[in-house]
Amino acid sequence: MEALYQNAENILYYVVGLATLLLESFGICVLVYTAVKSFILWIKKENSIRLELAQGIAIALEFKLGGEVLRTVVVREWSELGILGAIILLRAALTFLIHWEIKNEQQALESK
Repeated sequence: MEALYQNAENILYYVVGLATLLLESFGICVLVYTAVKSFILWIKKENSIRLELAQGIAIALEFKLGGEVLRTVVVREWSELGILGAIILLRAALTFLIHWEIKNEQQALESK
């Protein structure tokens, strides 16, 4: 029974690790795509560049936040949990601020 428990724990550890890696990779891909797209919009002198960039950063942060939440499943020590909690709070605060910026930018574009 102990061996079964150990095997299940190892499988969970690897599945969570893979899922975390995928979510983090998705976040990086979204961020790079958004940066390239925003650079092209900047070259074209578009007015919506700030909105596009903020939306892309918000989506990328949400993917990265999902990876951090998954990582809490396999934490083994309280110090690791504290660090992950601080990272999650920081990313959540950044996401909140970016969504606030998106809302203000949309209102500014609508008023023009």
